[in-house]
Amino acid sequence: MIPKHGCYLASALVASLLSCADAFYLPGAAPHDYRAGEQVQLFVNALTPMLAAHDNAKIKSMLNYDYYNPGFHFCEPEGGPKSQGESLGSILFGDRIFNSAYNIVMLQDNTTCRTLCTSEVPAEDAKFINERIREDYAINWLLDGLPAAELKRDNRTGDIFFDMGFNLGDDEGEYAEMPALNNHYDIVLEYHSPQPGLYRIVGVLVWPSSHGGDQTTAPDCSSSSQNVKLVLNEETSNVVRYSYQVTWRESATPWATRWDNYLHIFDPQIHWFSLVNSVVVVLCLVFMVSMILLRAVSRDISRYNAIDLSEDVQEDWGWKLVHGEVFRIPPNSLILSVLIGNGAQLCAMVGVTLVFALLGFLSPSNRGSLATVMMICWTFFGSISGYFSSRSYASMGGTEKRKQAFFAAVLLPTIVFAVIFLLNMLLLTAGSSGAVPFGTMATIVLLWFGISAPLSAVGSYYGSKHGALQNPVRVNPIPRQIPPVPWYLRTWASALFAGILPFGAAFVELYFVMSSLFASRAYYAFGFLALTAGVVGLTTATVSILFTYFLLCAEEYRWHWRAFLTGGGSAFWVLAYGLFYWANRLSLGSFQSKCLYLGYLMLLALFDFLVTGTIGFLATYWAVRRLYTSIRVD
Repeated sequence: MIPKHGCYLASALVASLLSCADAFYLPGAAPHDYRAGEQVQLFVNALTPMLAAHDNAKIKSMLNYDYYNPGFHFCEPEGGPKSQGESLGSILFGDRIFNSAYNIVMLQDNTTCRTLCTSEVPAEDAKFINERIREDYAINWLLDGLPAAELKRDNRTGDIFFDMGFNLGDDEGEYAEMPALNNHYDIVLEYHSPQPGLYRIVGVLVWPSSHGGDQTTAPDCSSSSQNVKLVLNEETSNVVRYSYQVTWRESATPWATRWDNYLHIFDPQIHWFSLVNSVVVVLCLVFMVSMILLRAVSRDISRYNAIDLSEDVQEDWGWKLVHGEVFRIPPNSLILSVLIGNGAQLCAMVGVTLVFALLGFLSPSNRGSLATVMMICWTFFGSISGYFSSRSYASMGGTEKRKQAFFAAVLLPTIVFAVIFLLNMLLLTAGSSGAVPFGTMATIVLLWFGISAPLSAVGSYYGSKHGALQNPVRVNPIPRQIPPVPWYLRTWASALFAGILPFGAAFVELYFVMSSLFASRAYYAFGFLALTAGVVGLTTATVSILFTYFLLCAEEYRWHWRAFLTGGGSAFWVLAYGLFYWANRLSLGSFQSKCLYLGYLMLLALFDFLVTGTIGFLATYWAVRRLYTSIRVD
């Protein structure tokens, strides 16, 4: 029996989480109407590395820094900075949002040059700031839920779009050795008036510039003051005057479509070309596999089930020869069943998250909503992990049900938590704001122990209750000797060859996803991503069935692990592509950045291995059962 107090604990945790959550946001449902003279809050977020504007630019760091990190000496508001409430996903992705000292009033102080503050930067901190400028760090602001951006042009399509974040300084040309700090910001706020007297902010643009000269006098916001830039001296103390200028500009863009300027899809023709190419490849593959299996298997079945049995037909060969071995208990079936359960849980999480994204529920203005939904789905789909793990374990002849239920609940979360904990320690040693706070780590552990683990136990209970799937043929008491198999059917070869096709269907979208994760670029092409995920799943299932059929024809009946490893073979290519991406798009200098990238890449490859391996195993298990159900065994 399942203890009831576990369910009560889960209910209490869910209620507490819901009580702390903000109202759910749908795009276009909650505009803020300002009136002339009303205060407009500007919030600051963490500084993040970004891709430089020139071609062949590379990401130079993986670390985020708090805006109010003591090394930057940015101007602080009266009473000190105050942290703003953030979602779980926002915190995990490194957002650290605070209030600011900027005084912005709706439709007032238009084009007025104002001093924010004057700050003294010691020589040691000047070196810290110059290093961050050389690493192409960007400042991130938020205003009415919109990120501050720079106006840029896509060189391939000619489209004008808003690129989120703006440069901390300038290290191009003559400033490559000693960069210039941007200490003046021209802020352009675009607004739309739905009706007289009401105004809605629809765009936030910032043009940063460096104003040198005497930093103790009143600022001059004219273009002539930019002739001399502010270069911080790393030998002596520096005085920096921060100034800003706000310009209000009316726009015809309605509030409901204000994010269209930000969510720019780079080179959409590449997405379409990749998707069409992948669909054509998978259709050809499915047709080829269907014809091979239909003709070969149908001919074999008709031959074996022939009523008028001749002496030649009575001798079995190929996959029919191993009918008494094919459902033999595989080695380490407990570990395999746990991997299958965790893969099914991840599959469900990815599927539901993509559905929410396609329906528009994951608004970009609700920061971290994607990661939050993924965490919630992973937590509540613990029952799926327990059920699939328990059912597959029972079907493979496993008997240690308690051990299976325990490992299904703790194996993957323990591995992921251990890796994230080590990466978090590296972030703490580097002073990065990307380090997850202790309270958030405790919340994740609470979600795991309080909700996911009990639900996994419930799933394991019902999986055991439903029992094993009945095998269509009996297993011989004495194992059959296995002849040598061709080299291309060996485990490592089949996994590598089979993984090429699913990876080939997804590598273009993988590039954009990795650019979003590591290059701070917005990714909102969830339609392409969902179609690509469907193509990858279908390709993985088809290739796994095909290789398993060849394996059985070679009289190798140990297909359980082979099917999982063949399906998960694309993880090797994901890992290899991640290293290629590092060599071509990254130029990481610090030890912490290198470890962070490799850690995140390993987790990405692990998740891909579990998802595609589970798809390959379940598709192969279904095909093998159908295959041996269709023959008559004397």
